[in-house]
Amino acid sequence: MVLLLSALMVLAGLPVAAPERAGWPVDGARVVRRFDPPPRPWLPGHRGTDKAAAPRSVVRAAAAGTIVFAGQVAGRGVVSVAHPGGLRTTYEPVDVQTRRPGDAVAAGEALGTLAAGHPGCPSAACLHWGLRRGADYLDPLTLLGLGRVRLLPL
Repeated sequence: MVLLLSALMVLAGLPVAAPERAGWPVDGARVVRRFDPPPRPWLPGHRGTDKAAAPRSVVRAAAAGTIVFAGQVAGRGVVSVAHPGGLRTTYEPVDVQTRRPGDAVAAGEALGTLAAGHPGCPSAACLHWGLRRGADYLDPLTLLGLGRVRLLPL
C-alpha cells in the first residue's frame, strides 16, 4: 500500500519524502488558510498556506537549501529557498535584512521576521508559505507530512 501511494504521489508531482529535517517556518503559528490550487494554472487559487503568528516572529527555512531570491515583490518582502530535489519554498511577507541570493541556509535557520499586513489574514500577521517543483505549486504541508492525500486514477 505504501509503495502504491508513493507511486501515485510521484505521478501527481507531489513530494514523496520531505527534505531532510523539514520543520515549521514560524514557531507558534497556526494554519488559517490551506492550500487550494486552481483547476487550471491560469485561474485564481491559493497556492500555499497562511499561518497566523505574532508580527516580528522569526521566519525560518523549513529545510536546508540556498536562497535564490530575497527582496520586494509588489511591496512585500519575499524570500525563496531552493532545496535539493528541485523543490523551492517561498515565504512572505518577510522583513529581510542580511540575507542575499546565494546564501546557504540550514533547516530552522532564520530568514527574517514576519511583517504585518498579509491580505486576507484574520490576525495581525500571517506568513504565506509556498512550495513549488518547477512550475507546479504543491501543498507545503506535505513537507511536514500534513498535506492532503489524494488518490489518482491509474
